[in-house]
Amino acid sequence: MSEKDIIICRCEDVTLAELRECLEAGYTTFEEIKRILRIGMGPCQGQTCANLIQREIAKYLKQPTESIPTHKTRPLTSGVVLQDIAEAEDE
Repeated sequence: MSEKDIIICRCEDVTLAELRECLEAGYTTFEEIKRILRIGMGPCQGQTCANLIQREIAKYLKQPTESIPTHKTRPLTSGVVLQDIAEAEDE
């Protein structure tokens, strides 16, 4: 199977080939790759891809997997209607 056909992050549709291109370009931390490919930013917040990406980074750097930090998790946000804010100000 081709690296272009192997999906690493299902939420953001990132392939193994794209991840390896990022590593070859010098981006070797989860946070750097996250900012470029949006891995770990989809609905699952990295629950399905974080370990796969951590292993790929470790393999590329020839380091133990546990020495590679994973991404920082942040709570999802939702939109707020401006009218709600304006009405709350009056209270």
